[in-house]
Amino acid sequence: MGDANGGSMHVVMLPWLAFGHILPFTELAKRIARQGHRVTLFSTPRNTRRLIRIPPELAGHIRVVDIALPRVERLPEDCEASIDLPSDDLRPYLRVAYDAAFADKLSAILQEPRPERPDWVLIDYAAYWAPAAAARHGVPCAFLSLFGAATLSFYGPPEGLMGRGKYARTKPEDLTVVPDYVPFPTTVAHRGFEARELFKPGLVPDDSGVSEGHRFGVSIGESQIVGIRSRTELESEWLQVLGKLYKKPVIPIGLFPPPPTQDIAGHEATLRWLDRQAQGSVVYAAFGSEAKLTSAQLQTIALGLEASGLPFLWAFRPPTDAAPGQGTGGLPEGFKERVNGRGLVCRGWVPQPRLLAHESVGGFLTHAGWNSIAEGLSRGVTMVLLPLMFDQGLNARLLVDKKIGIEVERDEDDGTFAPKDIADALRTAMAENQDGTRVKELAEVFGNDEANDQCLRDFLRYLLEYIRQHQG
Repeated sequence: MGDANGGSMHVVMLPWLAFGHILPFTELAKRIARQGHRVTLFSTPRNTRRLIRIPPELAGHIRVVDIALPRVERLPEDCEASIDLPSDDLRPYLRVAYDAAFADKLSAILQEPRPERPDWVLIDYAAYWAPAAAARHGVPCAFLSLFGAATLSFYGPPEGLMGRGKYARTKPEDLTVVPDYVPFPTTVAHRGFEARELFKPGLVPDDSGVSEGHRFGVSIGESQIVGIRSRTELESEWLQVLGKLYKKPVIPIGLFPPPPTQDIAGHEATLRWLDRQAQGSVVYAAFGSEAKLTSAQLQTIALGLEASGLPFLWAFRPPTDAAPGQGTGGLPEGFKERVNGRGLVCRGWVPQPRLLAHESVGGFLTHAGWNSIAEGLSRGVTMVLLPLMFDQGLNARLLVDKKIGIEVERDEDDGTFAPKDIADALRTAMAENQDGTRVKELAEVFGNDEANDQCLRDFLRYLLEYIRQHQG
């Protein structure tokens, strides 16, 4: 264990196996280590190689533990993150492998003698077995939410997430109504098409043995404290709702956006192209690592970017239904020629924080994942929101409520959108923020590292105080 009386702790961190979870957990691990605490971060060999970089000055404070996943029927070999899955239908089998391997390693670490035994276990939603395992060894557990307070509030108390009590969601329509415990006007609820897509994979038990909702419910309900990746300046009213729902401390830990310091090797030409554009004129388009977009969706997005008349930079991932050797790579015929000079399409990995921080980037066409929202708010770009899955529709409505984002119009029945819907939203957003005053004000608040770190210090102070009280 760490020296809690001396103000330092040893924490173990268990992210879920998705890029959008591993990366923010790693960023948080670095920030915790900079406060003088020791961190053990669970990972897998392949994820560590491609995602985790620990600065030399923190190497003595952060230990990355690589855990080999077991062979699981239907899980393809070398699948160590959700991005590796050829189909979303295989997600439960990645969860089976995660549960077996990570639970076993956590049990081993909890049985180690001091000082290796942790003071706290900090968990992502998927590690629902961790609070009980930690409690057996007298170690407290904190749930670290990479989802905003509005999203968690919408889904209600832990028992509701587990399918019990007044706020259990038993049919998709239940997800389209603002709950009666929310005491203020809001549009934060799912659209019908989102609810139908989300209900079964989110709230019905799958082949891992439990539902995603159950994992959230147990992780939240059995943890001693909940840390939310948010700020009171963004979600004060929702944080209050959450505290009443959970009946335990709910503390915002800051947005901790990744710093724009990524290696740009292989992207020098992209940076030179951005350097030639007018300040705040470029739309950066990216849709995260989770969404598996179809050819039809990507073609619509492409035609929307083209029709907007705006300069754009698109972090392009090929469609899931692309035919082998597809000549245009998922783009409309003649698209690249028509937008030549005005639009740039980048394939593969891109240094997103570096690109968003460039002074020529003024707009962000995004899927409204919470990671991307944190980056967009901190970099002072105007956000145009095209939610695609999970919590993203709720995030989009939160930003629209706050008047800090514009959502792309969709067909209410099936969720389809047209090129005109993309183009109209982009032009409106860029015109409304032409002077950049509003987004710069937001960047000064949410991109302020000292303010984000102060939120984290408050959270860590609570963890230390908890240890002192319960060890005494």
